[in-house]
Amino acid sequence: MTDYGHRLEFGTFITPTAQDPERAVGLAEVTEAAGLDLATFQDHPYNPAFLDTWTLLSWVAARTERLRVAGNVVNLPLRPPAVLARAAASLDLLSKGRFELGLGAGAFWDGIHGMGGGRRTPGQAVDALSEALDLIREVWDTDTRGGVRTRGEHYSAHGMKRGPRPHHDIGIWLGAYKPRMLRLVGAKADGWLPSLGYLDPADLPESNRMIDDAAEAAGRHPRQIRRLLNLSGAAFSPADRGFLQGPPEQWVDQLLPLAVEHGVATFILGTDDPRSIDIFGGEVAPALREAVDRERATAGTPTGPARAAATLTARRPGIDYDGVPDSLREGAVEPGDKAYRGLRHGYMQHGRPGLVLRPDEPAQVAEALAYAREQDVTLNVRSGGHGISGASTSNGGVIIDLGRMNGIEVLDAGSGLVRLGAGARWGDVADRLGAHGLAISSGDHGGVGVGGIATTGGVGYMSRAHGLTIDNVVAAEMVTADGRLLRVDADHHPDLFWAVRGAGANMGVVTAVEARAAHVDTVVLGQFTYEASATAAFLRTWGEIADAAPREVTAFLTLGGGQAGQGPVAQAMVVYAGDDTDAAVTALEPFLKAGPVLDQRAQLAPYPALLVAHQDPHQGAGVPVSRSGLVGTITDTIAEIIAGMVASGDSFFTQFRQVGGAVNDVARDATAYAHRSAHFSVAALGRRADRLDSRWSALEGELQGMYLSFDTRTGPEVLAQAFPEPTLGRLREIKAEYDPEQIFRHNFPIPPSAG
Repeated sequence: MTDYGHRLEFGTFITPTAQDPERAVGLAEVTEAAGLDLATFQDHPYNPAFLDTWTLLSWVAARTERLRVAGNVVNLPLRPPAVLARAAASLDLLSKGRFELGLGAGAFWDGIHGMGGGRRTPGQAVDALSEALDLIREVWDTDTRGGVRTRGEHYSAHGMKRGPRPHHDIGIWLGAYKPRMLRLVGAKADGWLPSLGYLDPADLPESNRMIDDAAEAAGRHPRQIRRLLNLSGAAFSPADRGFLQGPPEQWVDQLLPLAVEHGVATFILGTDDPRSIDIFGGEVAPALREAVDRERATAGTPTGPARAAATLTARRPGIDYDGVPDSLREGAVEPGDKAYRGLRHGYMQHGRPGLVLRPDEPAQVAEALAYAREQDVTLNVRSGGHGISGASTSNGGVIIDLGRMNGIEVLDAGSGLVRLGAGARWGDVADRLGAHGLAISSGDHGGVGVGGIATTGGVGYMSRAHGLTIDNVVAAEMVTADGRLLRVDADHHPDLFWAVRGAGANMGVVTAVEARAAHVDTVVLGQFTYEASATAAFLRTWGEIADAAPREVTAFLTLGGGQAGQGPVAQAMVVYAGDDTDAAVTALEPFLKAGPVLDQRAQLAPYPALLVAHQDPHQGAGVPVSRSGLVGTITDTIAEIIAGMVASGDSFFTQFRQVGGAVNDVARDATAYAHRSAHFSVAALGRRADRLDSRWSALEGELQGMYLSFDTRTGPEVLAQAFPEPTLGRLREIKAEYDPEQIFRHNFPIPPSAG
């Protein structure tokens, strides 16, 4: 008797008939509406009576929103593994993680498509399938440098480029019955997918034993392999051999032993009958889940993810891994887990966290926070992980990753009211809001998480027209250090709401915000490249032009070294927040006079086109040091200092971002971001702190504060620059009320007041 403790899932096995192609798609939609998890389709590419299954899977994924799709099972001989790997990853990316790979050995006729030879033996079929699994996973492994190089008897690759990386860890399930195939399942697969039509339930114990023995011999835990089962559609007919007859409660009684005694965790109903699908999803699935939960509670069945012995040895000291709350176990990622490589790093910083927790809802955030407080390691919170400071990763600590809390809702398109999960990326936000003719000014990169910008500031491409991101936040949902779930706004905890807008990372875990989006559909983007060898003079002129521009214009300027033997080059992104092309041309033309123009272009574009998407895992591009400040006009002194910094190479990236306009319309004490008189944010990145600081120190006397998201420094010497008095004093009082133990102290910490 074996229950592997997997979360129960339910799906359908649909005939991909070509005679009525819309019927198969419609049954998949019925599957989703019934609350089921998965729709699967037979794959017989040599049968003209069936639709091509891969095309059907793509079509169904596009027609549904939540439903996962899989072949049942994909025929390997007619789908070469290198091609299959890329097709699977592409479909998984396009569906945002809703594809699973059910794979079968097929007939293994070498003569198909003129490939020559005779039929492969069963042993050769197993070997070929084993090689295919290795090759598919090599293609998906984009963390390894170099091309895919495998040499097998059946499949080889000689320097094939890796990727794309799937959106999620695609499960590979094998349809298998014979001993050698079952041992392959145990050694390499993520799941076993037999059908009752070919498998007697009485054979389940011995089959499981062979899989489990092979898993342990390969250094795996048997619980790493999900057990799935195709239920014959005829099983629900009185003409069947007595299995699964009667009302739904009787089906539950008959399926329950398969789950708790034989480890089946995914039940897939083979039927093309919509009513059977409705009953299976609406009555059988929830009742069976409840029954299994009761049995597991009585038996004390472990339900968390299983880990191989090698993974257990990678655990870090100071963390009680066995104490992870039940609600977070499934999404928890440890060193050695397959998902760890995609979660360990930040955008700039390499990380080696000891544990990554991925809550789905605020209550789970509270559980994660309570658990993390009991560990003898650091705690970091991550929304997108894009930040420069490195506060979203750690070495050996616990990370609360909000990436799954990424909902984007338009609550009222007329007023522009939207709700954004803290883990959503701004590129996705822009795309979703753009469909309603809405936009929120939100930085310059689509890969940045909502939580980072919506609690700090948000200097974006429309700041002068529509303010900082925080200026448009009207409410926040958050979890405080003591585990309370709060909604904060002007009427509820107004002191905390004030602090969240500018210093939110110090006050709790913000899980979502409500904001007012502007009615902006398209913008005019001007892009200018300048020869900037006379850097100081160029900066003064460019600054004057930017200052004189109407507030519909927000301009960003980036300076860096030119090609070998050439002077510095400057690139400007100048955005006119509107679609009045005549007014935009008038506003953008003066930027052509800032200096020698090497290249220039202007275009009318949807706002989402300005935010470069970045959904791939962060790789830790390096650990640069960064300095940040806010200035008024670009004076002669500022221009000379920056020119020297660029010429020396001590800063390899220097950027001015224009603020002012609507940003400065907000009262200085309205939010914890108090810098309401500056006209530009300036940031410099370098590789050595001593050399960058030797240049930056000359600029300190010219600064009007700092924008903390662009600075890698923390501590009392820069705290007052980020939060000038009386802002800092008020923040310290609020910190003392909501986080007196300084649980949130790893992102530009603010000490609580003593009184």
